[in-house]
Amino acid sequence: MPRPVLVTYRVSPTAEDLAAAAAEFFAVVVSAAVAARGVARVALSGGTTPKRMFALLADRSAPYFAQVPWERLQIFWVDERCVPPTDAESNYRMTEEALLSHVPVAAAQIHRIEGELDPEVAAARYEAAIRAAFRLEGAQIPAFDLVLLGLGEDGHTASLFPHTEALNELGRIAVANHVPQKETWRITLTWPVINRGREVAFLIEGAAKAQVVRDVFLGAYDPEAKPAQLVRPASGRLTLLLDAAAAEKLPRPAGSEAAGSLEI
Repeated sequence: MPRPVLVTYRVSPTAEDLAAAAAEFFAVVVSAAVAARGVARVALSGGTTPKRMFALLADRSAPYFAQVPWERLQIFWVDERCVPPTDAESNYRMTEEALLSHVPVAAAQIHRIEGELDPEVAAARYEAAIRAAFRLEGAQIPAFDLVLLGLGEDGHTASLFPHTEALNELGRIAVANHVPQKETWRITLTWPVINRGREVAFLIEGAAKAQVVRDVFLGAYDPEAKPAQLVRPASGRLTLLLDAAAAEKLPRPAGSEAAGSLEI
């Protein structure tokens, strides 16, 4: 069996409250990384839930903007669709529109996945970019300061979909993954890289996610069917940021607390 991990889950009443909690979490983790190492390297995910968080981070009237040392931030992505950066499906485009175009980050701080290229070429180029940014040698893999993940209703995270080849990859940093369920290719960080993250967090909202949250974090271990179960950080800790609807089938936190924990 895999190593035990302490999962801390923080439950917000609404999706809007969840976005605020996620923005605060982001600001705290990034600030701590910069204080410790002079730089914060983060891997972001796409989707509706991060978009709300990004908008709050970019809002100069909100408290989070001033907390983030933007000039010390290095931005990467957990995964990307095989589309150009201008495509409506692009994770990069969503992040650029919601966050990057509104905050003081230079082009050299942004390391996007070139989804417009051949998938294998895009994965190889992204891995090379990560190795250069982290100054890695040989078989070393990076330790991101923060990895932000989503969770699909089918149990996937990043672009690690059930029963796909990327689940078997142990040595690469980034791979092209064919996803027959969606008749498409994706570029994704591999799960060993995700597990090296100093802070790893799932950002999950909505009643439609309640059952898969229970299946992944309380159900039998079956990572081929539920790839999100491969996320077991080497740090021994994992954070779930959820709204109340997504957390409905987790054990209720004690008393009036909005946070709980369990071991997986």
